This record gives sequence, C-alpha cells and structure tokens, in this order.
Amino acid sequence: MMRRFDLELLNTLSVVADAGSLSAAAVQLHRSQSAVSEQIRKLEESCGLALFLRGKKGASLTPAGARLLDHARKLLLLNDVAYRDMQGLSLAGDLRLAITDYFRPTDIAKVLKQLGDQYPSLRLHVSVYKSALIRRDAGSGNFDIGVSMRVADPAGNESPVEKNGLASIMIRREPLQWVAAPSFERVPHGPLPLVALPDTCSLQRYMLARLNEAGADYFIAHSASGVAGLQSALSAGLGFSCLNASAIPDDVVPLRSIKTLPKLPHVEFNLIIPDVASQLLAGEIAKLLVVQTA
Repeated sequence: MMRRFDLELLNTLSVVADAGSLSAAAVQLHRSQSAVSEQIRKLEESCGLALFLRGKKGASLTPAGARLLDHARKLLLLNDVAYRDMQGLSLAGDLRLAITDYFRPTDIAKVLKQLGDQYPSLRLHVSVYKSALIRRDAGSGNFDIGVSMRVADPAGNESPVEKNGLASIMIRREPLQWVAAPSFERVPHGPLPLVALPDTCSLQRYMLARLNEAGADYFIAHSASGVAGLQSALSAGLGFSCLNASAIPDDVVPLRSIKTLPKLPHVEFNLIIPDVASQLLAGEIAKLLVVQTA
C-alpha cells in the first residue's frame, strides 16, 4: 500500500527550514520544541532518511531534506488553492509580475491566459526582466512577484531564503543542453560558431566560462538581444548555444555530435515574493503559478 505524507508534518518541515532551528520554528508554530522535534522525527522515519543536520547553530537541510522541501511547498500550496476553490473565493486587483524570458517562453502566454480566464477580476501586468535584476530589485516596489532563473547547486541543496532575506520557492528544475538546428555541421578543424546573448545575461556568462574552461574552439557568430532572438538564430542554423529544456524550439535539437563540449548542469526557476505578509494577492498568485507550472 502506498504511503502518504501528512500535510501537517510537511508544514513543520517548511517552517523549520525557513526558521533555521527547531526552537525558532516552535515559536512560529505555537508548539513546544519537543513536539516539533517529534514531528520531524516522524517525517524522517516515514522517509527513511535524515532531513536535517542539527548543530549548535541550528538545523540545516540535508540534500534529501531539500528535495522533500521542494515537494512539500508545492503540496502545501496546492492544498491552499484547492481550499480556496472549494470556498468559492476569487482573486481581484492588480498584480505586477517580473519574469525571465527563459521561463517556458513557448507557453508562458497560455499559462497567464489561463490565470486571466480563471480570475477575470485580476489584472496582471507582466514585464520581462533579467534574472539578476529580478533578484536585485526584489523589495524595491517595482513588482509584486518575480520569476527568476539560476544555475542549480550541483550538490542539490536549496536555499529557501535569498541572500537579501526574501522568500524564494523553487517551482521548476530543468536541464541545460547544448543545442543547434538539425542541419548544423561543424567545419572540419574549424572553430564552432556560437549564438550568444549580451554579457548582461548571467547564463551567457556562465556558458562562456564553461566553454573557456574546457578549452573549446569557438567564435561568436551571432549576438541576439533576447531569448526569442537566440531561438530564431538557432532555428536558422547560424550556430550552437545552450538553452534550458523548456526554451528549446521544436526545430532545434540537442547537439550530441561534438563530444568536446563541457557537461551542463540544471537550472532552477524560483518564485521571489518580496513581502508576502502584506501582499496576500501576490501570495495567492504565487500558489497558482506553482500549480500551473508543476
């Protein structure tokens, strides 16, 4: 018989991860520290894995704990959305969404349209930002919710809090791939033609660093201004580049014929909510985005 997670225990996991210690989480949960410890013990027993490393400085997630936290947050958010739907509660008002153009570029418009159809009184204002700017400007009042991208930690660890102290929820994880048009052919013994973005793009800088570390022989054949331009150049066969899985156009394929290209990691897309406590609307939309993009 398949076992199911207790949402109450998953909520405790989330609170402890955010609070950084059992004692701080106990205050937020209005429970004794021993009761919180017992809930974590039950969850670890259910998983058969240690979820936290406990020390003098508090409790930190293990790699297994970070993976479960990702699932837990999505399940908790989905539970809230289901409850809201059953209560017949609706959303209304203005919401400013700052989003990276790497995030599901082929179908993000459909996702936003579904949100608009589901909540006709909700007015979405969507702007495309660089991920670094989304993280930098969070809390500045320029937007209510940000969707940013970053290269994943190879160890699989997740930080529930950004460096500036803002809440961050991972909603999607995708592999990076070297890609090109099916007709792409390397000139024998010649440098590889690279399709690139401006160096203001953090993924662009990461890609060039990996190529240089590997000693790859390449030249920049085309510079695009954004992901859409990069996709068009790749489709036209102007060169190769790297993209996250959901941003790869249908007429572009993984480039497996060139074995000297360095291996690429995954990227993570994170919801950044500057002030959930005072922006309930932003928090609810964040929950809906998690459901729509799961």
